Amino acid sequence: MKKIYISIFVLSVFFFAGCSNDFLDVDQTESISTSDIELFNNDAGAATFVTSIYSKFLDWDMSSFGWIGLASITSDDADKGSALGDTGTDKDILDALTYNSSNPSAESTFLAQYDGINRCNQALNILPKLDKADAGLRQRLIGEAKFLRAFMYFTLVKCYGGVPIVDHLANPSSVDDKNMLLTRKTAAEVYAFIEQDLNDAIAVLPLKSAYSADEKARASKGAAYALLAKVNLYQKNWQKVVDNCNLVTGYSIAPDYAKMFRVEGENGVESIFEINGAGSVPIKGISGYSNTQGARGTGGWGWGFNTPSQSLLNAYEAGDVRKEATIIFRGTTLYDGRVVPATVENAMYNMKAYSSQYTDAWETDANIVYLRYGEVILMKAEALNELGQTSEAIPLLNQIRNRAGLGNTPATSQDAVRTAIWKERRVELAFEFDRFFDLVRTGQAKEAFAADGKIFTENKNELFPIPASFLSQANGLSQQNPGYSN
Repeated sequence: MKKIYISIFVLSVFFFAGCSNDFLDVDQTESISTSDIELFNNDAGAATFVTSIYSKFLDWDMSSFGWIGLASITSDDADKGSALGDTGTDKDILDALTYNSSNPSAESTFLAQYDGINRCNQALNILPKLDKADAGLRQRLIGEAKFLRAFMYFTLVKCYGGVPIVDHLANPSSVDDKNMLLTRKTAAEVYAFIEQDLNDAIAVLPLKSAYSADEKARASKGAAYALLAKVNLYQKNWQKVVDNCNLVTGYSIAPDYAKMFRVEGENGVESIFEINGAGSVPIKGISGYSNTQGARGTGGWGWGFNTPSQSLLNAYEAGDVRKEATIIFRGTTLYDGRVVPATVENAMYNMKAYSSQYTDAWETDANIVYLRYGEVILMKAEALNELGQTSEAIPLLNQIRNRAGLGNTPATSQDAVRTAIWKERRVELAFEFDRFFDLVRTGQAKEAFAADGKIFTENKNELFPIPASFLSQANGLSQQNPGYSN
């Protein structure tokens, strides 16, 4: 199941070179020679080009420390954590919402997405040329590449608003291509591009059930519909949310919430799309993902960053099984028998990043669950409620609450149900990289951050800053987000 994330060593070094601080480096325009094409002109060779895209999600700059800081520590669900004097380079600044356009995490996340997009564009360029590979397989692989490109652009538009749309292999010596690389599009244009990629993917991707057991981590038709519903949610296209949620079929609510985030629950009945890690060589885990969030101090096993906040702890109702499944408490014994001693630095840690088998390893078997059926149900409930169909939304909300060991919601009015759904999203999806963006898209941010002791500046903190290193190359073709200087 993990094998699709093995590093692709057979590809030439230049072809999938990593990003540097030079934004134009992401284009990597060199062509593969005719003789090299023949090396990959078969089913296995074709698959390597898309496998390399999945592998990008295991990188430090894509899914680990910077992303954790940007998308989680900034939220009211998390504090910086770690030792008081350890800033984690910029995690204290992210926690306080005082970052600027030189913020390392904002820059590394921005560049990592474009490095991944470059891999997508490379795959989309080469796959049609591999005429000895199975035609159906190539179409599926093209669908996977377009899904993954849409996923990366969705990350970009949530974080930065409008960004450059790089939809093909570019040549920076070409004036037109250089302008494409350096000119920000509007958020609406980026959303339209995402939707087109997802619709293209839907047309050719199989259902999850059609994949073999060792390929279930690959993008499926259900994943594309679920991501499209989420894209619709962020644009408040409520009927499209409902319609696309209804097309996510073949999934169900996992009976045990906690097990979804353990090895035994990986890619299970509720999982729609998750990034797979493995601790065994040569298969990789997500670089530093578990270790940077592991308990710190005497008897601990990690750096101790991204700790649950008191605000999050207070959000759980009595009897909610999700609390223990999400939060590691100092002085307790975990499900696998590991004792969390009273000597660790922080009172709480992120359970969803915990690896039992490879507890203190740099690369572990912990996964990041990005899309699951529980969220699809909550998205549909939110959309139905906004459409005035509150009575249809309530049973969906209750389905999630009941799985968590809670009774039915007492909310009945549209406003009360809206608040209940937002609250349920918080405790259901905690530490799954949604909370900050949920606060922004729903207009709750200023009040929620104030309650958590943070100052959220409207018309600024809704977006992260465009990296100054990019703007210096854009030479006026792109502008900074409001509230930040270049």
